[in-house]
Amino acid sequence: MKTTIRRMGNSHGVLIPKPILTQLGLEDEVDMQVEGNTLVLRRPQKPARTGWADASRSLAAAGDDDLVMGEFPNADDAGFVW
Repeated sequence: MKTTIRRMGNSHGVLIPKPILTQLGLEDEVDMQVEGNTLVLRRPQKPARTGWADASRSLAAAGDDDLVMGEFPNADDAGFVW
């Protein structure tokens, strides 16, 4: 399929027809890379920080969420009233 590169504000872009997006399962984001002289778009493997909330809850439930390095107050903090 041949398509046109269009000006979009200060950038340029290519419109991807909806049937192609549906066929590939692409929705909001893509991973984009240049491989040789080819532009490659892929579905992201997984969203960043996937599973972090569950892991944090598990640590807290196990009582293993203590500070590793303790508190680091600033030298001037002693004068503050909270």
